[in-house]
Amino acid sequence: MQKHIPAYVLAVILLTAVCAAAVETKDIRFTFKNASPVVFSHELHLLKYNNNCKICHNAIYDLRTRPHFTMAEMEKTKSCGACHSGVKAFSVASEKDCVRCHKGRTQDKVFKIRGVADAVFGHTAHVAKTGGACRSCHNGKVFTGKGKSVTMAEMEKGKTCGACHNGTRAFTVAGNCDRCHKGLKPKEITFTLKGAAAATFSHAIHTQAYSCKECHTKVFPYRSVAGTATMADMAKGKSCGTCHNGKEAFASSGDCGKCHKGMKPATIVFKTSAGDATFSHEFHLQAYKCADCHTKVFPYKAVMGAATMDSMAKGSSCGACHNGKEAFATSGDCDKCHKGFKPRTITFKTDAGDATFSHDFHIQAYKCADCHTKVFPYKAVTGKFTMTDMEKGAACGTCHNKDKDAFSVKDDKFCAKCHKM
Repeated sequence: MQKHIPAYVLAVILLTAVCAAAVETKDIRFTFKNASPVVFSHELHLLKYNNNCKICHNAIYDLRTRPHFTMAEMEKTKSCGACHSGVKAFSVASEKDCVRCHKGRTQDKVFKIRGVADAVFGHTAHVAKTGGACRSCHNGKVFTGKGKSVTMAEMEKGKTCGACHNGTRAFTVAGNCDRCHKGLKPKEITFTLKGAAAATFSHAIHTQAYSCKECHTKVFPYRSVAGTATMADMAKGKSCGTCHNGKEAFASSGDCGKCHKGMKPATIVFKTSAGDATFSHEFHLQAYKCADCHTKVFPYKAVMGAATMDSMAKGSSCGACHNGKEAFATSGDCDKCHKGFKPRTITFKTDAGDATFSHDFHIQAYKCADCHTKVFPYKAVTGKFTMTDMEKGAACGTCHNKDKDAFSVKDDKFCAKCHKM
């Protein structure tokens, strides 16, 4: 017996097929963060190509991977650009046809930037300025859709916004910061330093006299950490020293308290074989300025290398001032720096028995400067001298000779005075 399919069952099957087809060929909305969505109409395109889905799938648009394409890639015949090249259909590269896909108003793009105010790009203002020439920016070179973030320094070299904002076509990105960063108030920057008070840079004070481009990016990049510059570097014109050179603004080599508020330089203690030598900043600042020593004589750092008493006597280190003219000489009055200084007795091992030199005995009649450094350098081992050398006036023989006020090394009867025999 032949069975017949009821009419209502056939209607349901047909309706289900139609609904399935409707789901598969619905309009596709491509959404953008800063623009109205682009709507792709399956109905329109299927009508044009006689319902042949294979025209696009999967030769042009692979449903398995669902890739994303930029306008620059479409202009190279990817995705929609395979047909919309100006041959089969209008070109995606044609500015006058942008609105055929991108309907609705453009939206402002907000760039969130750490440490400064947001930068707002107004599409509406720029579209009006360029007369609707979208490709002025969206040309695959200025904005590609896949580019990473760029720095202000890169913009100054012509990237992204800097392609137009170069001071010729439009205001330069190297200045006029608040034209993009609305309500910009650069924060104060505090530099913490070891061994000295923190130095604070106030944008508020400096922007009263200078524009942003005076420093950025010729001197400093647009970022929180700008590298480390020593005071010696600044004295040579780097970093803050570009302006703080004593001509445009006070020199970085003096008036430390102007930047280092509440600065009280520490007392420096030098550990030496002759006892601790103490340098008091507080005492010296009563007569001198920071610039008198820094950085002509001493760099701005805790450890500055060792200087011998001999080198000081030649004008190095403390000897630059302590030369007997500007201040007491380093070659005498040892205890002025070496507090509680008691030079030890020195024993020389010789074939004729030990010879003993008593500092304690000699400084009753002489000053340190009488021997140091004209006769002996300031060091434990001073070289070897023979009795013959001394008889000719070397070493101890400088004073111990028959023409001076001390017994002569030439007189045999005095040998036991030094050589305990």
